[in-house]
Amino acid sequence: MATESKGKVLLRVRPRGFCAGVVRAVDIVELALEAYGAPVYVHHEIVHNTYVVEQLRRRGAIFVESIDEVPHGAVLVFSAHGVPPAVRDEAKSRSLKVIDATCPLVTKVHFEALKFAREDRTIILIGHKDHQEIIGTSGEAPDRTIVVDSVEAVDKLEVNNPEKLAFLTQTTLSLYDTQEIVARLRQKFPKIVGPKSDDICYDTQNRQEAVEQVAQDVDLILVVGSQNSSNSNRLVEVAQRRGVKAELIDSASDIDPAWLEGVKSVGLTAGASAPEVLVEQVSQRLAEHGYTDQRDLDLIREDVRFTLPPELATIAAVPRR
Repeated sequence: MATESKGKVLLRVRPRGFCAGVVRAVDIVELALEAYGAPVYVHHEIVHNTYVVEQLRRRGAIFVESIDEVPHGAVLVFSAHGVPPAVRDEAKSRSLKVIDATCPLVTKVHFEALKFAREDRTIILIGHKDHQEIIGTSGEAPDRTIVVDSVEAVDKLEVNNPEKLAFLTQTTLSLYDTQEIVARLRQKFPKIVGPKSDDICYDTQNRQEAVEQVAQDVDLILVVGSQNSSNSNRLVEVAQRRGVKAELIDSASDIDPAWLEGVKSVGLTAGASAPEVLVEQVSQRLAEHGYTDQRDLDLIREDVRFTLPPELATIAAVPRR
């Protein structure tokens, strides 16, 4: 690996960058612009990446945080993170043409929340309370959902009926953090139940496992992703837990040359909402710093694709010029 080369090495990890949910969400906005023309309104950032949002904004997407900002009868896309039922109801009351770009894996968590609520359980939702995904999921049963983000929060947790508890997790979290929190929940509340399968997105898992592998062979790991990208931040944390210095960068211009002093090998990955063009730009910048031995490491194969909403699937099937 990196130690076998006499020069400076860049190891670019795959899988990296866009996950299936992000590909679907970005495609939905682009197809909506093609089908309905600009402007198309998007509730919250479609995905948490500055570059992607800006590119779509230039094409005519308008990003809003409140339904009140959307004109009556306009086209509105729900972001990949999902929305609470109250937002859906408000959109309906304004006669908006809604296209749902919620990641199917996030939708799965919403359905699980509804199921546990019907079973009269209190839901312990593991995640960051201000993240859009958590806001959306907790909105399914706001009167019976408690958000926790650490083992310490679990230790302080008090519930009315420990016999009727369930837990769910934000899809973009670190495997390590959720394992520790779930273990503490099970220890404190032996009767707690969880989903049939792990809620953490398989793409999130794959990227974290790939970072773990490359961390054994590099001196520094760069993660391409925006500051508000949960899964990108978790990749940095995974690398740091493995004892490797890691930095989150939005673009090539964020690279501090001081980081590279004495560094013979760099690992490069990208969060699930970061496009490949940014990885290429970072690679070029690192080549200018002497990292000319650049290799792609295909560590985990991904081949999942999500279907588009029916109103846009027909448009997507037509070859574009």
